[in-house]
Amino acid sequence: MKFVKMQGAGNDYVYVDCFKYKVNDPKKVARIVSDRHFGIGADGLILVCPSEVADVRMDMYNADGSRGKMCGNGSRCVAKFAYDRGYVKKEEFELETLAGIRKISLEAENNKAKSITVDMGSPKLYSKLPEPIFINGIEKEFIGVDMGNPHAVYFVKSLEELNSLDLEKIGAFFENHERFAPHKVNSEFIYVENDENIHMRVWERGSGETLACGTGASASAYACILSNLCKDTINVYLRGGQLKIAYDRISDSIFMTGEAVEVFIGEIDIAGEE
Repeated sequence: MKFVKMQGAGNDYVYVDCFKYKVNDPKKVARIVSDRHFGIGADGLILVCPSEVADVRMDMYNADGSRGKMCGNGSRCVAKFAYDRGYVKKEEFELETLAGIRKISLEAENNKAKSITVDMGSPKLYSKLPEPIFINGIEKEFIGVDMGNPHAVYFVKSLEELNSLDLEKIGAFFENHERFAPHKVNSEFIYVENDENIHMRVWERGSGETLACGTGASASAYACILSNLCKDTINVYLRGGQLKIAYDRISDSIFMTGEAVEVFIGEIDIAGEE
């Protein structure tokens, strides 16, 4: 199976060109290629496909094989993949996802997509502001924001506290809490530096801690705006890089801007896949 490894702010996926190839069992393939010791190493698998309702379609699978509705960093990479290979020839186009159609705009350099903006759609609040919750016996507060997939945003008091969180130890308790059953939840931990800059770590359902999450950055920025902690345009600093999140109050839409990077092209032997 031929593939392209790509990353956006360190959020890395294996991409397959389904304009040319077919993946017969994407759930199995996602688990195999995502393994960082015995596979390629990734946060999941994304298929770049033709679309009947948009210019290109994204089909996303997490590292554990579960299917995802939307991935912000992945959508930027799909946009670059499709533009750089000529599947789309314009700098504004539409991307089909399970969470709906997303509008893409990009800036090109030497006929390659450089900076990419995704209209992430309208955020939807599904919790109180904030809502108390007990995680592993400890009382916390979160703000629940749906960006096509569910997020629970938790605020911490300092950058030191954020950096010291042992997410490998505690992340699963947040993901699997009964409040979010049966679908589980993505969990974001936020330190607000000032009204234009926030720092974020994320525990993604089905993948664990990742270096970045575009829908998570969008949900976190919206939670900060709702809490009157930040302006409508925010720099989000993640372990894998920086994203700019802007909230348009008129359209009630979140816009995410960042780079997408092609890391390498390869081929892997998976039984049943070509």
